[in-house]
Amino acid sequence: MGQVKLTIEQYLQTCTVSAVHLEMRDGYMQNDPDYDAWKNGYHIDPGDRRSWWRPWLQNIVDATSRGVKVRRVRIVSEPLSQYIRYEYDVTFPNIRAGEEIRWLSRRKTSDLALPGNDFWLFDERLLLITHFSGEGDVVDRELSTDVGLIKHASDAFESVWRRAVPHEKYRPAQ
Repeated sequence: MGQVKLTIEQYLQTCTVSAVHLEMRDGYMQNDPDYDAWKNGYHIDPGDRRSWWRPWLQNIVDATSRGVKVRRVRIVSEPLSQYIRYEYDVTFPNIRAGEEIRWLSRRKTSDLALPGNDFWLFDERLLLITHFSGEGDVVDRELSTDVGLIKHASDAFESVWRRAVPHEKYRPAQ
């Protein structure tokens, strides 16, 4: 494992073919002000782009404009945690920016060989593994170019992707 030298945004800016992201937690950044606002009843207006546009989305637009395929799949427990319900509600900006997002119930993953951590995989050659605290805050990230680890991550992502439901069709279990 190597030292992470760039931000996720910078790795995304340097990739040329693909960027995939596997998310497997039921909660992230519990102290996020946007999450707090959502819990208090604020919901972003899809018609008011200024209310939800953020720099991350421009990175997605820039990448997809270069021909990079950006995909994310979320493995989730059902019924959804409150945080994942929030993520579901605020996913449309990512899709409008060009990211493909799918959802898969954790119940449908028991026979899959999954890594222990969320990750980004850039161009099938750089694996960025994220380690979180129990509260969902990023503790650190590791970068790997290990061919075996990259193959494991890629195979895991693709097996989940094939089973997952596109965001537009996914309806969370109650």
